[in-house]
Amino acid sequence: MTDSAVGVSAVLIAGPTASGKSALAIRLAQVLGGSVVNADSMQVYRDLSILTARPTALEQQDVPHLLFGHVDGAENYSTGKWLLDAAAAIAAVRDAGRLPILVGGTGLYFKALTRGIAEIPPVPADVRERIRQEAEGVAAPELHARLAACDPETAARLRPTDPQRILRALEVLAATGQPLAHFQSSTQPPILPPASYLGIFLAPDRPALLERIDRRFDTMVAEGALDEVARLAERGLSSSLPVMRAHGVPGLLAHCRGEIDLATAIARGKLDTRHYVKRQFTFARHQLPEFQWVAPEAAEEFVLGSLRGA
Repeated sequence: MTDSAVGVSAVLIAGPTASGKSALAIRLAQVLGGSVVNADSMQVYRDLSILTARPTALEQQDVPHLLFGHVDGAENYSTGKWLLDAAAAIAAVRDAGRLPILVGGTGLYFKALTRGIAEIPPVPADVRERIRQEAEGVAAPELHARLAACDPETAARLRPTDPQRILRALEVLAATGQPLAHFQSSTQPPILPPASYLGIFLAPDRPALLERIDRRFDTMVAEGALDEVARLAERGLSSSLPVMRAHGVPGLLAHCRGEIDLATAIARGKLDTRHYVKRQFTFARHQLPEFQWVAPEAAEEFVLGSLRGA
């Protein structure tokens, strides 16, 4: 770790999809003697490298990268599992005398890292499989209604269009007999407490960002994203798994099944990504108040200046 980073134990780079987070993280790692740690819930999956815009092998050559593509798509990877992996990765980076630079678009990961997370008992595999089999083919609003009938407190905290978290609540209830809200009432201490890190949120011009999202999606398809999704489809994984709901996957899967043409699948992927970007901005505004909002073109200078003044 360079002297400029003394006093700060980690740099956290959040921001919307396609805002230039990965490139910034690599540049900072080169200057600061850092290692890049993934904080994106889809870039953890080895099945999707192109469609999640995971850093390429060439991009990862210059600086160490951790937690990229280390999870199989069949795993129901959670924020809790990522937090355990992230804690180990941060420790390994520091042991190597380097600065951890965490980068990704998953605001919930950053919140768990800096605020702590509730300790929820593990759900046995047979219980998880039973709940997910029962939910197969059931629309998210109906699943939400089922949850509301037996756990209204947790249901009130969840969007009816968020099947992943609804299923998680149903699994915990089935496994423990207790509402998920019961466990969420207490949290463990954060891995990165206040004042121990520098957190920024890249905030590009919104119209330009949306144009970049569209161009990038076209590029990903041209570079093999459709083949990537076709290979994923061959695995026959449950549609409720997180990897099956990555932006672009549902539309491209529908095209693979012959349900829609490619142009429609691409348009759906772009629209899903645009909607997600809106949620990323909203989450950061309300849930990550300690993160400094910075224009991408000014971010490198801002971080280096902040660290030198630390």
